[in-house]
Amino acid sequence: MSGNKAVAYKEPGVVEVIDTPYPSFELKAGPGVNPANVGRKVPHGVILRTVSTNICGSDQHMVRGRTTAPAGLVLGHEITGEVIETGPDVEFIKVGDIVSVPFNISCGRCRNCKEGKTGICLNVNPDRPGSAYGYVDMGGWVGGQAEYVLVPYADWNLLRFPDRDQALEKIMDLTMLSDILPTGFHGAVTAGVGVGSTVYVAGAGPVGLAAAASAQLLGAAVVIVGDLNEDRLARARSFGCETVNVANGDPADQIEQILGVREVDSGIDAVGFEARGHGHGAQEAPATVLNSLMDLTTAGGSVGIPGLYVTGDPGAADEAARKGSLSLSLGTGWAKSLSFTTGQCPVMKYNRQLMMAILHDRIQIAKAVNATAISLDDAPHGYAEFDAGAATKYVLDPNGYLNNN
Repeated sequence: MSGNKAVAYKEPGVVEVIDTPYPSFELKAGPGVNPANVGRKVPHGVILRTVSTNICGSDQHMVRGRTTAPAGLVLGHEITGEVIETGPDVEFIKVGDIVSVPFNISCGRCRNCKEGKTGICLNVNPDRPGSAYGYVDMGGWVGGQAEYVLVPYADWNLLRFPDRDQALEKIMDLTMLSDILPTGFHGAVTAGVGVGSTVYVAGAGPVGLAAAASAQLLGAAVVIVGDLNEDRLARARSFGCETVNVANGDPADQIEQILGVREVDSGIDAVGFEARGHGHGAQEAPATVLNSLMDLTTAGGSVGIPGLYVTGDPGAADEAARKGSLSLSLGTGWAKSLSFTTGQCPVMKYNRQLMMAILHDRIQIAKAVNATAISLDDAPHGYAEFDAGAATKYVLDPNGYLNNN
């Protein structure tokens, strides 16, 4: 094969479907590719025909021009695919397997990988620990919003679904295993959610809804979701969550109406660095959610932070925020002995267990996030709708697998 189509970032607010080379088992130069990775051989990799690949809020940060992503960067880190070629060093993954691809790229050989910290692998990004497909400053591994994609360290990275027909039947749920479901679950786990917990999730986008569904799976007594977008809050209510609209002011007042107290056991930040303040007409204030969660979380509690924060934000409101420096009330967190967990979710820590929960109908994540399949050519429209606040998780179907199921 020689052709491939993919979704690429062109300029702020614009993505395009482009013709791009078919993957090979050697990294080539291209937009965003780390020069130190060019020429790197990938005999341990496989080439996938993409089954599904999702538009993520993290992609949207780049498309809005809020990162240093270069023009031409092929997007997409939420990938599910069918193996069509294997490198000579691949032993266990076979042609024809349907697999989920963790968005973290990890080698399985470094100290961090061996300790289960696959979000901060030491060997896949020459500039810093951690890597991902189609993402700025993540080593330049080509994204998977494409017809075909290369996955390195395949025996290590890929989660093979045990039955092809069952996988394709539940593919709209299983496609969430590459990122948002493990990420939301990680947010809930690191927030200390357990049986009987009261939980506040800031943000009703797909990751926030996944965190809320995960909190329910973990046994939470009450899950409250806060957002400015009423359509997204309606999604949270659709599967049993309480909601607060932070356009109406301090969420603590509304939480008190629900729980009788102004604090929760566990707080989850599923918003990240483009957070807005509370109240009608609130402007961007990136530390709002973190400071609010410190106020809302009970003393001795935990805050999970799956929301994305960056070190380079050209569109930030002030010079400090452009470098990722926020005005945090750390004294509040210290005084309350709160615990915080940040960073990429180590997807492989959770994805097999969550796969089993999906296959045995313990969680219906596609319904919770209103997953909707669209063609690869419709990706620009999907990005525009998602950016406008659509309460939808758009799932791209580059090769027609979803149209047949």
